[in-house]
Amino acid sequence: MPIGPVSNSHREISVTEPVSPAFERVKTMFFKPFDLGKWFAIGFCAWLALLGEGGGGGGFSNGFNSVNGGSQNHVGGSFRSGFEQARDFTLNNLGWIIPAAIFLVLFCLALWLVFLWLSSRGKFMFLHCVALDRAQVGVPWEKFAREANSLFLFRIVLGLIGLVMTLPPVVFIVVLILRMVLRGEPDVAGIMIAALLFLFLLGMAIIFALIRKFTMDFVVPILFLRGGKCLAAWREFLGLLKQHAGLFTLYILFQIVLGMAIGIIVMMVLIATCCFCCLALLPYIGTVVLLPVLVFQRAYSLYFFAQFGPVYDVFPSVSPAPPPAGLQPPGGI
Repeated sequence: MPIGPVSNSHREISVTEPVSPAFERVKTMFFKPFDLGKWFAIGFCAWLALLGEGGGGGGFSNGFNSVNGGSQNHVGGSFRSGFEQARDFTLNNLGWIIPAAIFLVLFCLALWLVFLWLSSRGKFMFLHCVALDRAQVGVPWEKFAREANSLFLFRIVLGLIGLVMTLPPVVFIVVLILRMVLRGEPDVAGIMIAALLFLFLLGMAIIFALIRKFTMDFVVPILFLRGGKCLAAWREFLGLLKQHAGLFTLYILFQIVLGMAIGIIVMMVLIATCCFCCLALLPYIGTVVLLPVLVFQRAYSLYFFAQFGPVYDVFPSVSPAPPPAGLQPPGGI
């Protein structure tokens, strides 16, 4: 399917057309005129929206590449010795290890919930600023409290489902690797099972990433426009997704290309300007520095969604100016 206009029953929808108005939105908001206070206010909303969403990934590799038997035995023996020492230390200090582990788990859970709640509020605050071109913090914080709480609960449930579905395969993979390392030799069946589980985890990661992407790009704007509950907004979006599955697939693919291009440009700018590179590493300040990029990405998805009709357009319509006093419109008596 080509990247270009896609026809539906009402109008043509394009994945490339929103690029131009999104770029114009950035120029209008931040450079006509330049207002540093506006940057910091909207930057705070964007910072809240992105709170707790720092990237992180892990790799999986096994250490059985062209190692001779003697080396394997040496490595396996060293690992077994270290493993047994760690096991003995843990068993001898369960009195403080268990309470410390429980405290750490509860602290991380509380921190995750706080970040999730704040970022759910921030999603609507940032959308409010981009859609209405207003540097407001308090107004959207209060106005969209109910919708943000519904989004917060939806994200909790989604996170718990993801944890339940991914934690057992991860534990099983770790157990398989430990068994092979402790034995000092690879197990073909174990490697195949671990590879299959890894592919399962990769597939689950893609599915949950798509759910999150669709939630933030399209479900949140539906809640912004009509209020209500997150599940009701998701049901409405699913109707669109079923009708235009190919178009939304094209949207995701173009977003990947667009993200790569933006990433390259940002890296080139940061490398060329070392001071901005240092500022971009600071919490909140980095968000303010990269704010035009964040607004462009948010505006692009909104302009794309607006192509499905006025009911999905978050941007206020511009009414024609009334005629000057004493003048009548054409055709007047």
